[in-house]
Amino acid sequence: MYDLIVIGAGPGGYVCAIRAAQLGLKVACVEGRETLGGTCLNVGCIPSKALLHASHMLHEAHENFGRMGLTGAKVKVDWTKMQSYKAETVAGNTKGIEFLFKKNKIDWLKGWAIIEAPGKVKVGDDVHETKNIVVATGSVPASLKAVEVDNAGGVIVDSTGALALPKIPKSMVVIGAGVIGLELGSVYARLGADVTVIEYLDVITPGMDAEVQKQFQKILTKQGITFVLGAAVKGAEIVKGKARVTYALKKDDSEETVEADCVLVATGRRPQVEGLGLDGLGVEMTDRGFVKVDKHWATSVKGVYALGDCIPGPMLAHKAEDEGMAVAEVIAGKHGHVNYDTIPGVIYTTPEVANVGLTEEAAKESGRKVKVGKFPFMGNARAKAMLQSDGFVKMIADAETDRILGCHIVGPGAGEMIHEVCVAMEFGASAEDLALTCHAHPTTSEAVREAALACGDGAIHA
Repeated sequence: MYDLIVIGAGPGGYVCAIRAAQLGLKVACVEGRETLGGTCLNVGCIPSKALLHASHMLHEAHENFGRMGLTGAKVKVDWTKMQSYKAETVAGNTKGIEFLFKKNKIDWLKGWAIIEAPGKVKVGDDVHETKNIVVATGSVPASLKAVEVDNAGGVIVDSTGALALPKIPKSMVVIGAGVIGLELGSVYARLGADVTVIEYLDVITPGMDAEVQKQFQKILTKQGITFVLGAAVKGAEIVKGKARVTYALKKDDSEETVEADCVLVATGRRPQVEGLGLDGLGVEMTDRGFVKVDKHWATSVKGVYALGDCIPGPMLAHKAEDEGMAVAEVIAGKHGHVNYDTIPGVIYTTPEVANVGLTEEAAKESGRKVKVGKFPFMGNARAKAMLQSDGFVKMIADAETDRILGCHIVGPGAGEMIHEVCVAMEFGASAEDLALTCHAHPTTSEAVREAALACGDGAIHA
């Protein structure tokens, strides 16, 4: 008899299992993959960041090394070696999770789970009894009805297939201008592909701050990516080994076609809950197919919890990790908590894009009086020295209390800098609190302080 069985060993599941074991519970984790870590470590966050880093190094070698006085033979791409580097990165991380399971005495039940009844989880031919069950099965790429994905063929692929193309395409069409599409599109653009992004909405990165959307699109366009916005994809077919994508422009309903060596379908993700037996168990679901939970992540069935991508909310690995720790603490009789207002989001292109809290539009729509402080990286000495002065920091604060409501960064290392603001918001800090905090010089983080100063009497270097 286990105290807890976690179904799924992705960031939410494995973190939940480890935290529960640390709190003294007897824990098992069910995972059918050959390696632990879920989508994130195997075919998501980690391999994509390896390719993003490698392709950024190539870009630096081709575009900026000469300006810095670094000369030599032109760097070439060995796609096979780059794929090996990616695989080594993945293996190092997944083996690390396996070590942590052994260290914390967590049983890995290898196979796919079916919840036969509350407290009963079937894996293969064995039924395991447990006091509590956590569903942490994550998500899978969403599909388009008119577009058939065949990762093995390497012509029309989803995000999983795009990580392991047989060769670097000369041209690529990306369907969807969200995080995944822009990150992977950026990889192949740096590697030499002619990339066109088709998006149904009239803006990229839906839901982000409007100024960020505009600036980010300008930067990516300057990097060679072509955008077709306000376009509905009607279909995609393979003709003589190439893909032909048909789309209609919403403004006049005119149809256009574009051909490419590869099409990446990056239209989001959907919860992965099929085959778990949730219907027969009576677990209540949302209209969009997510598992419905209460404020303690409990489902409608006693003793069954859910977290991560399979419940409503942003599909982010770190959000799932936070929920994993919180759910373990709830099951152990403690008070697990997640502050959803301070969960950051990051796009790992170059420059990076990061955000936390409210956009300017959302802050104003909430009825608050707000003030906005902005600072461009063009005024930051470290960014200029790194030849990465595109972008800005935008701080949003309550005009009456000065409390920080949100922050949006387009610039070098944005994904690291955003956490300063996350901590500040967690403690209810004001923009003045951040502005009065000494920042080392020269660092790109000074731009965050300057944006906070701009919420008051004004930035120094703008």
